[in-house]
Amino acid sequence: MEEYKYILIPIIAILCAQVLKTIIETISTKKFSLERFLNGAGGMPSTHTTAVVSITTLMYIDYGVTSELFAICLIFSFIVMYDAMGIRYETGKQAEIINILAKKVKLKEGFALLKEQIGHKPIEVFGGILTGILLTILLNIVI
Repeated sequence: MEEYKYILIPIIAILCAQVLKTIIETISTKKFSLERFLNGAGGMPSTHTTAVVSITTLMYIDYGVTSELFAICLIFSFIVMYDAMGIRYETGKQAEIINILAKKVKLKEGFALLKEQIGHKPIEVFGGILTGILLTILLNIVI
């Protein structure tokens, strides 16, 4: 099983983040949504962050802080987290405004409203960082 850990651990971490996200949203809205589990953009914790931090943590554990693999993964992780909090978050805010305007002008039937929950608040990215690190350390011991 050890030879597959670079695939298994991040995938398990992604699934766990999606389950956590679904549970947190179910508790906050008092309504279960399977769609939330299947389509996980936005929300707490950031699944994208969990995934890249999981891989980065594995590289740190196996190759150390001075390795090229760890450095590449760390830079990639920063880019993904920046994108989640910056560009994707702003896109979600723009979608909210477009949807408000679309409802006011009562666009033709068939117009689909834009998805508003796309990016992440910093706390959601931080949640993804913690989820990725903790799950990877735990799973690395088990696998």
